[in-house]
This record gives sequence, C-alpha cells and structure tokens, in this order.
Amino acid sequence: MKKCSDDVSQIEEEDVWKLSGTDFGVTFHTIAQIIGFVFTAIAVIISLVLIFEHATHYSRPWEQKQIIRILLMIPIYAAVSLLSIHYYTNHIYFEVIRDCYEAFAISSFFTLLCHYIAPTLHEQKEYFRNVEPKNWVWPMTWAQKCSGGQDKGWLRKPRSGLTWFNIIWISVFQYCFIRVLFTIISVIAEKEDMLCEDSLSPAYVHIWSLIIESIAVTIAMYCLIQFYIQLKQDLAQYSPFLKVLCIKLVIFFCFWQSTLIDFLTSNGVLKTSKYLAAADISVGLPNVLICFEMAFFAVLHLFAFPYKPYKVAKTKPEPSPFDDPSEIPGKKEKKKKRYYGGCLGTMAIVDAFNPWDIIKATARGTRWLFVGVRHRHMDRSYSVRLQGAASPSSVEMSDQPQTYARARDDHVATMDDEFDRRSSLNLDSEQSSPVHEHPDERRGRVQNNDYMAARDRSDSDTAYHGYTPPRPGNGDNQHLLTGSQAQRPTNFV
Repeated sequence: MKKCSDDVSQIEEEDVWKLSGTDFGVTFHTIAQIIGFVFTAIAVIISLVLIFEHATHYSRPWEQKQIIRILLMIPIYAAVSLLSIHYYTNHIYFEVIRDCYEAFAISSFFTLLCHYIAPTLHEQKEYFRNVEPKNWVWPMTWAQKCSGGQDKGWLRKPRSGLTWFNIIWISVFQYCFIRVLFTIISVIAEKEDMLCEDSLSPAYVHIWSLIIESIAVTIAMYCLIQFYIQLKQDLAQYSPFLKVLCIKLVIFFCFWQSTLIDFLTSNGVLKTSKYLAAADISVGLPNVLICFEMAFFAVLHLFAFPYKPYKVAKTKPEPSPFDDPSEIPGKKEKKKKRYYGGCLGTMAIVDAFNPWDIIKATARGTRWLFVGVRHRHMDRSYSVRLQGAASPSSVEMSDQPQTYARARDDHVATMDDEFDRRSSLNLDSEQSSPVHEHPDERRGRVQNNDYMAARDRSDSDTAYHGYTPPRPGNGDNQHLLTGSQAQRPTNFV
C-alpha cells in the first residue's frame, strides 16, 4: 500500500463574522465548536436521564439491557463528534470508536426484537419453525428475476422459517465482526499513514474499507427491515415502527452523509476558501451535523423507548382466607424483588456493557454459516407445510412426521379431565374395574356414544348425560340404566 502524505493541517482561516471596531471575531471552526457543544449537551443530558430511568427500573433485564445499549448510542455519537471537531488532527481515533459502536447498536436492536418474540433463543427457534417467511422486499425482488425467481435460485425465499431466521441472524451479526475488524485495520493504517481518508484512490486503505463496510451495513439494515416487515403484526404492541425509524435514520445520516461529503471533496465540489479550511470540510462539517442530529434523536428516543412500561407498581398482598391464623402478627414476609438494576442502576449499566452475549451470538451465526447451513434440511420445519405468515397460532400443520403427530396427540390426551377419562371406559372391555372405584359409580356406567355416567349418589341433584330419574317400582340399581340395557351383576369391593 502507498503511504498517504495528506495529513490534516492546522486550520488557518479568516473570521466569518467580526464585531465592527474591534478585533473580536469568530471563524467557521469556532462556530462549529459552539454549535456542537450546545447540541451535544442537550443530547447527552436527555439520553443519560432516560438511561438512568431504565437502569433504576430494571424489571426485564433481557429487554432493557438492549435498550440501554441503544440509548448509549446517542451520547457516544455526540461526544465523539464534539471531540473530533476540537481535536481535528486526531479525529480518526475518535470516529472509529463511534463507527464500531454502530454495529453493536444494530445487533442490540435486532436482539431486542427477538426478545419481544420470546425471551430465550430456544423459544425463538421454536417460534420461527412455525412461521412462513415472506418474500424478500425490494430491491431483492428485481434480483430474483435474474437468479431464478422467488422459489428457485440462490436468492430464493427460504422454505423454512428457522432457516430464514438464521439468515437474518448472520446478516445482522456479521456487521459486528466486519466493523470491529476494519476499525482495527483503520487504526493501524492511520498510524502507518496508509489510510488517507481524503482520497478515494485504490492505492490507500480507505477506499477498500469504505466499500466493504458499506456492503456490510447495507446487508445488516436490509435484513433488519425484512425482519420488521415479517413480524410487524406480532410486534405491534411494542410500537416497532418508531424504534426502527430511530435506528435506521441514525445509521443513515451518520454513515451516508460522511460518505457523501468525502465523495464531494474528492471530486472538487466542496473546495476550501479563506473562510473554510480543509479540516472544516472533511472533519468539522460532518461532525457538527451529527451533533445537531443527535439532539433530535435523543428527544425521539423518549417516545420510542419509554421506561414507564417497565415500572412495577407497589402492591400490598391481600389477606387470604387460607392464611394461618396462628401466624405471629407483625412478622414481615420477604418481599419479592421488583428491580434488578442494583443501587442507582449500577448493575444494569454493568450488564449493558458486558459484550459476552454479542460475542456468543456472532459465534453462533458463524457456526451456522459454515456448518449448520449444510444440515438445515434435516430440521423438522422442512416437513411442515405452513399456511399463513403472522404467528404460530395461524399455522396449519399437515404432512407431519408420525413421531411429532403422536407426541402432539399424547399432549392433547393428557389435557383431558380425569373424570372424563374414567367415565369413558368401555363396559364391554375385559379390563377389570379399579379396586378403589365406588360401587355406585360402577353401577352407574352406561353404554352410549359418550359413555357418560352418574357419580356420587350422595349428590343426586347433579345430572350427567345418560341419567334418568328413578321410576316407581324399580330397584336401586335399575334407575341408572337406560331402557336398551339389561341389568348386569355387580361385584362389590
């Protein structure tokens, strides 16, 4: 690689505005610092207050951990942009931190949506086994016309909901790996003067990093939108549209506006002047825009990620008639823990900064990409014909394996009431009566379509199917039998 000789030079520019009759004036760089500081303060204060509320009302850790990570994106973006404006000669070292955290924010948002569906990965996989995937959204539909269509070719719609889920999974978490990898490469290249952000020449690292990162973030955001479109009905109670809009707009503005400014600078559209230095164009302008946008998104996050749904009301246990009257009065029971964030939410913050779950998710996606994809057809979701695409309750299962159907029938059978099971015994069978069966209950069994009988003669007002009032002159055993049955001898225990 060729070394870059175009380092960020010191800013030397004339005052944009100057107070008449004095030497006091401000340059574009000073104006950018003031604007960046004001909007960064607004964004950081709003975001930290919302994060504190979630941390102190940490009632659903599996969801709020991801929400805190998403909310941290605003103060990190704003603070890094402000530091980049002030320390513009070393801006690359600050910006790579911001760009690296972008990948974690996207993966955290995807994980949050998965937790809305089910709290554990095993339950999520069971859920998506019963989901029929929708076709890929535009522009993939155009590419399918060139690759074989919706049901054929390498861009086809997956037949299994679990396979579709794994594709979305690896498409989102691949960006974490790509972003961290090229963050390290960018830092090393900048140290060796081989990055050269102001040039799009293939002789430098910047253009290759830009191309690969652009493809990776586009795939991740596309699959995130596909995931939302597939499940927007099931996620409607969580207001997913506003959450998706916040994430998408933050990524869109921060990434593509910087790319656009680099492109316009390289092609000579944006030029330096006596009022505008080169560092103001390449560093100051995109970062001051980010500071302004972060203040707007911080306010939007108040509506997209509110903390009030996670507040647990303080309720006193009502006295129960089954309480022990001999219990010592005034004895305090152990209160159930309402929040899990610790003192002032410190444990919630520590939990949010622990990246182990993201590392495991990335490893799981990588393993499926190289190993699991070859065995995906062995999953039982491929032997299930799915009709409907909303939720497992709308799925009609047919053509099931015999083992699965048998297990399903056994599960339904265990849900029958015990009395219904005992009262449906076949009188003509050779099976002996239970030893502890009540004699009146044995005499009361009848042979009809439902095999229902009367039980507990002491409660004679309760009528069952097949019960007839006693007839005058009949014996005690005769009135429990229908006219089509003959009286049978009874063996009492």
